[in-house]
Amino acid sequence: MHRRILAPGVLATASLLLAIPASAASYAPGAPGIGDPYHPYYGNGGYDVSHYDLRLKYQPATDELEGTATVLARTTQDLSRFDLDFLLDVSEVRVNGVRAAFARSGQHELEITPKTPLAKGTPITVVVRYSGVPSAKSAYGFSTWHRTPDGAVAADEPEAAWWWFPSNDHPLDKATYDVSVAVPDGTQAISNGTLRSTSSKLGWTRYNWREDKPQATYLATLAVGKFDITTSTSEGGVPVVNAYSKDLGDNDGAARASVERTGELVDWLSGCFGPYPFSSAGGYVPNTTTGYALETQTRVYYSPKQFANGSNTSVVVHELAHQWYGDDVSLKGWKDIWINEGFARYAQWLWSEHEGEGTTQELADYVYASHPADDAFWTVKPGDPGPDDQFDIAVYDRGALAVQALRGEVGDDAFFAILKGWPKEHAYGNASVADFQKYAEQVSGKPLAALFDTWLFQPSKPAASAARTASIAKYSAAPVRPESWKKIEATNDVHGH
Repeated sequence: MHRRILAPGVLATASLLLAIPASAASYAPGAPGIGDPYHPYYGNGGYDVSHYDLRLKYQPATDELEGTATVLARTTQDLSRFDLDFLLDVSEVRVNGVRAAFARSGQHELEITPKTPLAKGTPITVVVRYSGVPSAKSAYGFSTWHRTPDGAVAADEPEAAWWWFPSNDHPLDKATYDVSVAVPDGTQAISNGTLRSTSSKLGWTRYNWREDKPQATYLATLAVGKFDITTSTSEGGVPVVNAYSKDLGDNDGAARASVERTGELVDWLSGCFGPYPFSSAGGYVPNTTTGYALETQTRVYYSPKQFANGSNTSVVVHELAHQWYGDDVSLKGWKDIWINEGFARYAQWLWSEHEGEGTTQELADYVYASHPADDAFWTVKPGDPGPDDQFDIAVYDRGALAVQALRGEVGDDAFFAILKGWPKEHAYGNASVADFQKYAEQVSGKPLAALFDTWLFQPSKPAASAARTASIAKYSAAPVRPESWKKIEATNDVHGH
């Protein structure tokens, strides 16, 4: 129980009431979660972040991280206390230049109590000094900090920030970033956005990265190691920065043959989704044992395992499609994951058609016919899959079926107008499945509630009539597998973590 006023007697109480304005009664702690039912304690209430400035020093040999995080925010209520999501050891917190009290609670909460309460609408600058060994920390029984032979990587979904910087860890609170990292000479530090400068002093090299467009916390990434870095500019004018661990072994060639096509694929996707929304693009392949890829904003994370069977541009297309669907327009709540994964999977289908390895229709036919009516695949509702099935294959494949169904219902002209208009409509913001349905109805001029309900919210296989309406055939014999399917299927576990 947290009390706003503690007084030993009537006189003390009376004097306090005289000294404190009546409005002080409204000051209360910010909520320890932002209100997402899938992850009740992710994010926090009471404030909105506009910018993170992270000044870090990392020693790969010992996995020791030191940091000073400066968080610029504005209060959204009369605030007596607020939380940041964080795991490392904190030595000092200041709020607007004044030392603040802090304590731990729950699995990953850093409770901060400023010296004086903060009125609603107050700009605040929160400085957190911290240190620790990220790989020694866990929450809910897991860690998202991945050691490599020559460094470490922070990349995971739906949480990754807690291990390296304090944050309001939910996509609803997007912010811009400056990430400055000092590492031993001969080692590189890679993050989002553009590399603004580097400097060396006394055996350490500092890399200064900036992401100047709003970014969700789980899309912020840090990679430290010994990399071969390539730079280029796409035909459409997008700067591209890619990085490959120097010890990828047999996977090196396939990784480069895939990721080095980033500029070409960004330009191609721009034809599907509209202008690329960020100031740079690229990806990195560290020497990790993880199996997934992640659409970390402007600088996609790829596991070497994605290329164990040869090059795979399909996975690159998937993660780059997220730059529009997931990064530029982020979900309002984790239940809206279909807007991320259904469209990234459908981008793979479009690429398959572009490459002559199976049309979107053939892929839709194959997926529909491959899952009989009693398959658990159909019990997952892509429009609200639940926290346990947030990254179930049905969110990807049934999610893409829903996109194809939409295309069949509204026609190609309206469909591609929707694909290009949506990232512009909600640029650098957040939106829900309901928002997308409303927008699709607005652009197409058609009522779409029944179609969205059938393909996204019913826990059963759509009937053949519904499938025909969506131009998805019902097979009586075994379906024909499109040529691209093996490459698409190889990305099924991109978020399987």
